[in-house]
Amino acid sequence: MNKLAVLLTCFNRREKTIAALSALFKAYENSGKNWNISVYLTDDGSSDGTSEAVKTNFPDVNILQGDGSLYWAGGMRNSWGQAVKGDYDAYLLMNDDTNIYPHVFEAVAQTHEFTVSNYGQGGVYVGTTVDSVTKKISYGGSVFRNRFMATMRRVKPEDKPVPCQLGNANIMWVSKNVVDQIGILSEGYVHGMADFDYTLKAVKKKIPVMIMPGIIGECINDHSNKYLKFFKLPLKERFRMLYNPIGFDFISQSHHMRKHFPLRFPLFLATGYFKVLFPQLYYNLLYKNRKR
Repeated sequence: MNKLAVLLTCFNRREKTIAALSALFKAYENSGKNWNISVYLTDDGSSDGTSEAVKTNFPDVNILQGDGSLYWAGGMRNSWGQAVKGDYDAYLLMNDDTNIYPHVFEAVAQTHEFTVSNYGQGGVYVGTTVDSVTKKISYGGSVFRNRFMATMRRVKPEDKPVPCQLGNANIMWVSKNVVDQIGILSEGYVHGMADFDYTLKAVKKKIPVMIMPGIIGECINDHSNKYLKFFKLPLKERFRMLYNPIGFDFISQSHHMRKHFPLRFPLFLATGYFKVLFPQLYYNLLYKNRKR
């Protein structure tokens, strides 16, 4: 039987973490249990009893402890770094606020069969999620509109797998051959962008990155409208939010831009500081137009 490692990280979202794990194991029961599944969860210093609740409800989950400095990218690297020692056949990355649907393993099987048949190898399979209230797409796969400007558009899933260039790891399946070629999530990312980096690394290696057919789960998009708060803050607080990993995560953003879009990197740095120093002007000239 093939071995699957499921990778998560969490911090003070006990109810959401338990709900995500419940949905995962429900999907596993629905799958016919064709995989030998192991779950690796990094708890990055939660103080709300998340680890204790997971131990009580899911005693077989491997809980790894962080010190509060890992954030999403670091926590996921920690989980994956431990899991990769087990030489699994595949890895499923998922957020602890994502509730996957019962048919996820069916969608993976369909995508894997299509990918091997058309590309001759396994790949990275991105699951599309919707907001649980609005039912609008919240996360999934995207392609570039303009690579130099690093602008992109979301690709809607179809009834068959379709390729993409960038993928969110709210639900992301990675075949073993991918890890053998490009490893796990890269160092240098604090909170965000590590999933985009991973799919771009795969694309550069000509590894297929595919969007699974249909909607695979639910996850609220909690990254919207940050700037509406940002431009009203005093200067000192704007600098803090720029570099805060759960703010604009400028360290991860800068690392990503320098690595994948070096020609645009100087413009990116200038724009970052411009919006801190002249937030109202930035908002009027660039942000409002970009949101239309």
